[in-house]
Amino acid sequence: MKAILTGLLTEVIAEARKQGKLKQGKSVQIILEVPKREGQGDFATTLALSLSKEEGRPPREIASDLVALLQGRSPLIEKIEIAGPGYINFFLSKNHWYQSLLDIREKKGRYGQTSIGGGKKVQIEFVSANPTGPLHVAHGRAAALGDALALLLQAVGYQVDREYYINDVGNQMTLLGRSTYLRYRELFGEKVTLPDESYRGSYVIEIAEEIKKSAGDRYLTGSEEEHLPFFVRTSYQTILGWIRRDLDQFGVRFDRWFPEEDLYRNKEVDASLEFLKSAGVLYEQDGALWVATTRFGDDKDRVVMRSNRQMTYFASDIAYHRNKFERGYDRLIDIWGADHHGYIARVKAVAAAMGYSPDRLDILIHQLVNLLREGKPVAMSKRSGEFVTLREVMDEVGVDATRFFFLMRRSDTSLDFDLDLAKKASTENPVYYVQYAHARVCSILRVATERGLNVETEIQNVKLADLTVLDLPEEQALIKQLSNYPDLLQSAAEVLEPHRLTFYLQELAGMLHRYYFDHRVVTEDLPRTRARLVLMAAVQIVLRNALAILGVRAPERM
Repeated sequence: MKAILTGLLTEVIAEARKQGKLKQGKSVQIILEVPKREGQGDFATTLALSLSKEEGRPPREIASDLVALLQGRSPLIEKIEIAGPGYINFFLSKNHWYQSLLDIREKKGRYGQTSIGGGKKVQIEFVSANPTGPLHVAHGRAAALGDALALLLQAVGYQVDREYYINDVGNQMTLLGRSTYLRYRELFGEKVTLPDESYRGSYVIEIAEEIKKSAGDRYLTGSEEEHLPFFVRTSYQTILGWIRRDLDQFGVRFDRWFPEEDLYRNKEVDASLEFLKSAGVLYEQDGALWVATTRFGDDKDRVVMRSNRQMTYFASDIAYHRNKFERGYDRLIDIWGADHHGYIARVKAVAAAMGYSPDRLDILIHQLVNLLREGKPVAMSKRSGEFVTLREVMDEVGVDATRFFFLMRRSDTSLDFDLDLAKKASTENPVYYVQYAHARVCSILRVATERGLNVETEIQNVKLADLTVLDLPEEQALIKQLSNYPDLLQSAAEVLEPHRLTFYLQELAGMLHRYYFDHRVVTEDLPRTRARLVLMAAVQIVLRNALAILGVRAPERM
């Protein structure tokens, strides 16, 4: 509906300029919002206020000219009012709202989907946790965000690939292997001293115990240098296996797992630096190689090769992003943890340095998750030694609650995750509240069947005129909420904010629950019953569709 109204406003602006009622000037952004107060219309725009400065006229005068041109242009509009300093309020015809119920019935699982993405190719790289330990809750938040965002973009017409970048190069892998090797020797009674930088979680001991069980004392003789490659490889493969398993249980599956090692094996790091050199943005200073990222908006130039000839992580980042751009994606989306905020400017700068538009790269930051129990911060995990794992949370509260709670706030704000609340089978629990709304609608439809109604047939036979009995304010509000779902999907996709669906779902669930307590759906009044069954079926479809984008089940019984 927003697209239709935007099109109408665009037409009348052009017409007003043609008639001399508006000056020829730059285009203006048209913003339409759903008013929060009843009586202010179904949609409102501040367009006249935005044009006022350019036109040098009071906004109400401009609004009056625009409204005069809008009159009679669409049967969808029942009336248009000018309010306050120059707001234009649109009141849509009831037939439009009733028709939306028929649209929902017809489209079912496709309702809300659009083609605004035009089939453009998008790659989302997310989680990408170093394979040096199990996934923790912050990784879980990134997983829920990335997967929901992929599903959201697919729903509005984009082709989306999900990718996990495996940081399997560098000193961290050597440290992991050495930590496991030392723990292995310790299991045979040897007193070992772990270096300060070692990985100390109990998961390292778990890997060492598995090696002892399968290989016995085979690695006690010989040098550490001789055995280290085996311990690095085994530790890495074990942990990566855990990561894959946990993500699979979480409902997150990647189209590609991209090892950093491939960038070096295929000489892409060297090729990328050579490309930057030929572009004149790579220079040597104090024996190190630098990229002149300040030329492209960064606050300082960045080292890609140290004076000891070792590559920095930034060198890999450059090669990886060049690789992604060269794969032909129209848009790249990186989802990073809070500690990577300072990397945004340098990565966008080097993209520009390589000749790619930084506008094709979006970087989302997800903030920390604070786990709470009885209102207090949860102590660190016994298993990891330093963090609470995603698996621990999934095992305690379930996948649905974990995903929903991770998506209840904007990604760039910190999140309080109340474990006790997430387990409650009550309306206090947001995910339970929403899922129960779906189960409640399923129950209503079952009752109708038990009363002798063929629900599917009754719904299919209802026509536009039959829906006019849905005249209660609560019914009108429900219909409008359902009708706004496609616009919600589009706006959430445009700003990359899947959390908007959790807000929408909680509001829709609340409206359904209140309606259920105040009104019977199946009554002796058959025409009204049929219309209300159409409404309930529409609520069921929208709840199910929106939950699916969040990766959360829509149970039929609870």
